[in-house]
Amino acid sequence: MKRILVLCTGNSCRSQIAEGYLKHYAKGKAEVYSAGIETHGVNPGAIAVMKEDGIDISNNTSNNIDEYRNIYFDYVITVCDNAKEQCPVFPSTAKMFHQNFPDPAKATGTEDEIMQQFRNVRDEIKKFSKEFVTDNLF
Repeated sequence: MKRILVLCTGNSCRSQIAEGYLKHYAKGKAEVYSAGIETHGVNPGAIAVMKEDGIDISNNTSNNIDEYRNIYFDYVITVCDNAKEQCPVFPSTAKMFHQNFPDPAKATGTEDEIMQQFRNVRDEIKKFSKEFVTDNLF
């Protein structure tokens, strides 16, 4: 079984959303983990927009990259430029992927405008995740 690690700065939004969709689309053909260079807790906005799309990430935890140093990964996906730049070198042959998504946690405006920005990022990550699974796992 393939192992995928999704990395972001704080493991609170983008990487959590990606973990949810990758698990959904992989349908048990991969173990999916997410982590951050730091840990900021799972963002309630990310939980809410994923719930809108029928995926429950409310039990996910925010994990630090150091927790996964001894796990062999087939794929490492960075979902923000900061994580790509700060990503530690893994002692493996993991294939690296990078896609920078806007950080919805930094969204400003009314509550509705902020949630719309979360939805927009969610939809971008959903598309990326589906294509990733199709191109790399099936």
